[in-house]
Amino acid sequence: MSEARVERRLAAILAVDVAGYSRLMGEDEEGTLAALRAVRRELADPKIAEHRGRIVKTTGDGLLAEFASVVDAVRCAVEVQREMIARNAAIPEQPRIEFRMGINVGDIIIEDGDIFGDGVNIAARLEALAEPGGICLSAAAHEQVRDRLDLAFDDLGEQQVKNIARPVRTYAVALGISSRATLPAGAPLPLPDKPSLAVLPFQNTTGDAEQEYFVDGMVEEITTAIARLPWLFVIARNSAFIYKGKPVDVKQVAQELGVRYVLEGSVRKAGNRVRIAGQLIDTTTGAHIWADRFDGALDDIFELQDQVASSGAGAIEPKLRQSEIERASRKPTANLTAYDLYLRALAQSYRYTEEGLAEAVVLARQALATDPSYTPAAAVVGLCRGLQRVQGWGALSDEDVAEACRLARQALEAERDDAETIWQTAWTLFRLAGEVAMAAAAVDRALALNPNAAHAWLARGHIHASRNQPEAAIEACERARRLSPFDPYTFLCAHIIGFAHLAARRFEKAIEWADHALHEQPRMVAAMRSKVAANAHLGRLDEARAELSRVLAIDPKLTTAGYCYYTDFEAPEVHELFVTGLRLAGLPEE
Repeated sequence: MSEARVERRLAAILAVDVAGYSRLMGEDEEGTLAALRAVRRELADPKIAEHRGRIVKTTGDGLLAEFASVVDAVRCAVEVQREMIARNAAIPEQPRIEFRMGINVGDIIIEDGDIFGDGVNIAARLEALAEPGGICLSAAAHEQVRDRLDLAFDDLGEQQVKNIARPVRTYAVALGISSRATLPAGAPLPLPDKPSLAVLPFQNTTGDAEQEYFVDGMVEEITTAIARLPWLFVIARNSAFIYKGKPVDVKQVAQELGVRYVLEGSVRKAGNRVRIAGQLIDTTTGAHIWADRFDGALDDIFELQDQVASSGAGAIEPKLRQSEIERASRKPTANLTAYDLYLRALAQSYRYTEEGLAEAVVLARQALATDPSYTPAAAVVGLCRGLQRVQGWGALSDEDVAEACRLARQALEAERDDAETIWQTAWTLFRLAGEVAMAAAAVDRALALNPNAAHAWLARGHIHASRNQPEAAIEACERARRLSPFDPYTFLCAHIIGFAHLAARRFEKAIEWADHALHEQPRMVAAMRSKVAANAHLGRLDEARAELSRVLAIDPKLTTAGYCYYTDFEAPEVHELFVTGLRLAGLPEE
C-alpha cells in the first residue's frame, strides 16, 4: 500500500505578532482584546484578503498568512503597518497595538489547512527580529521585491536565529515613517515584555587597527551566546553597532533601543597578551550588576573568543535573573504577571528552606493560574517538589508527586527553546519518576540549545553520578562552576562532585566536597548523607553517627527503607554504597 504523497508548494509567508502583548494584557486584558479584534476586523483581515492572501491560523497575539506572490505579501504588510502608524498617532503610548512582521518565501508543507517547514519557521524568526511597527524580510523575499516595489530596505546582515542551522540574511523595510516617529521627541521606546539587553561594540584600545575584526567578532559571539536565552530580548548586533566608534551614554542607548540592560567592554593588548573587560549595567539605576575580565594569548584568537563568550554569557545569566527577581520583589502585588510570580517563586526556592520551597510552589501555582501555558512556572513546581523530597521537608502526597510529574511532562512537551525549563523538567522526572533515559536525553537537548546553561550541566552531572559515571559527573559539574561561579546553586555542584567521588570510592575526597557544599548550605541533607556514608566506609563510625544525627534533626522520618524507595533510580552499586554506609551508621530500617 503506497504512502500518501506530502503536499508541498512554494509560497510567501507572513508572520505577525503584537509587540508587548503580555504587558498589554496585564495592564488591560479586556481593552487589549477589544482593540486587537477591531484592528483585525477593520484593517488586517481585509488587507490580507485584498492582496489575495489566506490566513492560515491565528494566535492570541498574532497570525500566520500565506500568499502566492511575495510582492502581494510585502504590499499587504507595508499598507497595514503604515495604517497602524497613522492610527497610533492619536493613541497614548502604553495602550498602542503595534505589530512586528516577518516575510519569507520558501517551500512549505500543507496538512489539514495548516502549513509547516523551514519556510514558515524562518518567517516567524524574522518577525521576532523586527522592531515594533517594522517588517523584516529574508534575502529570498527581498530578491523578489527589491526592483518591483518603490521601497527602501536596510540590510541587517546575516542573523543567527533559533533552530535554523544557517544564518539568515535579513532586510528591514524602511517605511519612511516608523512607529518610533510617532512618539514625542526624546521619548524612550517602551520596554519589551521580558528582560531586554543590548551588547554594545567593545572599545578597541589595543592600538592595532588590525585587531578590530577580533573585537567585533568577539562581540558577535557574545551576542549570539546570550541570544540563546529565550527569556531575554536581545537587540540584534546590527542595531547595537550603530554606536561603534561613538561616545556612549548608556541611558540614551536604553531609550533609543528600548532596553533595560546594556553590556559594554574594552580590549587591551600588551605584547602577545590581551585583556578583555566587560560590565553589565542596569540602565534604570546606572548600577553595575556584573563585571569581569579575561586574559589570554593572541596565538589562538578564536579559542579566546569562545572562552569570553561562554564564560560571559554563563556569568551574566544568573546576575540578570537576580536583578529581575529584585525588580519583581518591588512590584505592587496587584500588578504581578505570570513572569513576576515565577521570579518570586525562584527567589523563594533559592532560600533553600522548608518555608521557602513551600512558598515557591504556591507562587508558581499562582503564575500558572494567571497563564496556564507558562512553562517556566510549571517546571519550578517539579523542581521544588524534588528538593522537598531530597530534604525530607513536608510529607509529599502521591497527589503532589503526580501533579509535579504531570506539569513537568506538559512543560517538556511544550517547551522547545528554553534550556532552563527543559533541565528542570528533566531533573523532576529523573528524581520523582526515575525516568533516567528520558531525563538524560532532555538535558542533552537543553545543552544543544544553550551550551552555556550552567544549571543544565549541573543536572547532567547529577545524572552521571547517580548512574556510576563519576568522572563524567565531575567534568560536567566543573563546567557548571566555570560558567557560573557565583550561582545560587553552587552548593549543589559541590555536593554532586562529592557524590561522584563517593561513587568512585574516593571517600576522603567525598567528605572534602560534602564539606564544601555544607559550608555554602549548612542544611543540605544530601551532602550530610554523603558524609555519613563516606565516614562509615572509612570505619569512622563515631563521625558517621554524629553526622547522621544532624541528618535526622532535619529529616526525622528518614529510614533505610524510605531512602531505598526514593532513590531507586541510582545505579545498583552506587545505591548499595549509600545504603550500607547509612546502615553502618545506625539509620533505622523502618
